[in-house]
Amino acid sequence: MNRLSSITIKSDKEINYMREAGHIIAAIMNKLGEAIEPGITTRELDNICRKEIKSNKVKSAFLGLYGFPDTICVSINEEIVHGIPSSRKLNNGDIISIDAGVIVSGFNSDHAKTFPVGDCSKKDLGLIYDTAKSLDLAIDKCIQDCTVGDIGNAVEDYVIDKGYGLVRNYTGHGIGKALHEPPQVPNFGKPGYGAKLRSGMTLAIEPMVNLGSDGTKLCDDGWTVVTSDGAKSAHFENTVLITEGKPEVLTV
Repeated sequence: MNRLSSITIKSDKEINYMREAGHIIAAIMNKLGEAIEPGITTRELDNICRKEIKSNKVKSAFLGLYGFPDTICVSINEEIVHGIPSSRKLNNGDIISIDAGVIVSGFNSDHAKTFPVGDCSKKDLGLIYDTAKSLDLAIDKCIQDCTVGDIGNAVEDYVIDKGYGLVRNYTGHGIGKALHEPPQVPNFGKPGYGAKLRSGMTLAIEPMVNLGSDGTKLCDDGWTVVTSDGAKSAHFENTVLITEGKPEVLTV
């Protein structure tokens, strides 16, 4: 889901709305993580998210966006992003990526994590760890006067050195009044290239990393993106505020 409008610098009031949205979706994501176990359906996970959104008196950032039918994207094993909740049950040894966001006073948050289901292989656990680590390295580059290329390069260097496939045709993005705003934030790039970061910018950084090649394929449902070779994939995302000093992760 990546359609962009115009770059904006957020005011203190707008940033506070985004902080609240970030805290809420982070808490919801933690509850979803606690619920994940073999036998639960992805529809049940979406129902948990719907209940939590209602109890927090906020809106889903995903439900209805571009026609998406649910509050979470759930992507299992070889599914990279944008999987649709269903009656499918999770199995022991699966990995599942959940992507979700909420809206507070018109401002969005966007957050994703990949979770192991029951007992996973060391290779799968390594994929999850390394994808999360690549996000941390990218966030370290979210500093005023750095560039989008610096962010992408941090992900690319780490992931490629580990021998993974790096998804290149789906990217991070700016975020604010719209879920997807400029600039695009690819998970690859050259240091010093691309849009320069300025205090007050808010970005959604989201590496997607495959155990196999970097190839992707869109499924017949028009939403779910899978690896072209059937290898497993992991996805992590945080909403980040650029400041004059260290970056602030809003989805915590």
